[in-house]
Formats: sequence, structure tokens, C-alpha cells
Amino acid sequence: MGFDHNDHYHRVLSRHLPSGAGRNALDVGCGTGRFARRLVAHGYRVDAIDPDAATLAAAEATGGGPRYRVVDAAQTELPPDHYDVISCLASLHHMPFETLTRFREALAPGGRLIVLGCHAGATPWDLAAVPANAVARLAVYAGERALGARTPPPKPPVRQPEMGLQEIRREAARLLPGSEVRQLLFWRYLLTYTRGYADSKRQR
Repeated sequence: MGFDHNDHYHRVLSRHLPSGAGRNALDVGCGTGRFARRLVAHGYRVDAIDPDAATLAAAEATGGGPRYRVVDAAQTELPPDHYDVISCLASLHHMPFETLTRFREALAPGGRLIVLGCHAGATPWDLAAVPANAVARLAVYAGERALGARTPPPKPPVRQPEMGLQEIRREAARLLPGSEVRQLLFWRYLLTYTRGYADSKRQR
């Protein structure tokens, strides 16, 4: 059953893209590149990075415009004050949470950080997600049967999140003052942050 919890939120994430000038984007942990290609469709010049070479090879095979690189975002140098958008889908829990500060410094003034994250622990929302998840998987399964068998994309490495939602909110507020964390269905949260012009000047 091919229902993907992360792909389900692509439209939601797209609504948080900043308006106005500036067209550089970084997609962290891009996997097979589906959201990176969506950013290209929105007019961005996209650097798409992922530490898993096999998954990135599958992304490159699809084309679509992003510049793919095998990179660990927690270790590599990111250009300061450069990106108008940094997206990070279901990959922040693969790296130290403090990596958020690296993303902050790589944002251009007025740039937007958009994180679709995974959290540990159960909440009342998770109980609501169980039947919704079953219905979504059945719908996707029925659609795939109607279309016939297809070769599934490679599965990127999986790691269970360790931070609960309360800790994520607390640490996000400490590292990125002014950021917002909103819980979503399917064991996900949305973290958004816009880098202020004054914050950029202080970092220089």
C-alpha cells in the first residue's frame, strides 16, 4: 500500500512558500526528489541534498530540474544568507535538532524554513490518525490495483524519532525565536520560521 504520509502534505507545505522576489531553495533530505521537483515547478532554483546515494540516484533518474548532491546537511557548509526557502521533510530526526541553527543562518533575509517533522510518543491526534491512515492506505491500494503493478521507488533509510512534541516545541522556541510548531495528522508536525532582516544583520 503506497500511501506516503509525507507526500500527503506537499500542498500544505507549498502554501507556506514565501511570496515576492528570490528564487533559491534548498531541499534537505530530499529522498526521491518529489518535493524538490515541486519547488522547481514553483520557479525555484533548487539544491536537493540527501546523504543516501542510492535514493539520490533514483531522484536523479527522474530529472525535473533540481541540482542533486550526496550531502549530510548536519556536516556540510551551507552558504550564509542565501536560500529563500529551506524545506526539510521527515529528515530532521535523522540529524541533531540543533542543525536548525545551520538552516537559519543559510536563509536569506525574509527567507522561510519549512519543516515537516516526525515526533515520538502518542497524543490524542494520533488516535484520530489511526482510522484516517487505514482509509487512506485502502484508497491508495485500490487506485494502484486499478492502474496495474508499478515498480515502487527505493525506500530511504528509516529512523524512529526520539523527541516528543513538547520537547520539539521547547527546543524550536529556543533555537528559532518566533518559529511556530503545529501538530498534524499521521504523526507529523509542521515547523515554520521566517528569518528577519535584523536577525541576518546580527549574524554577520
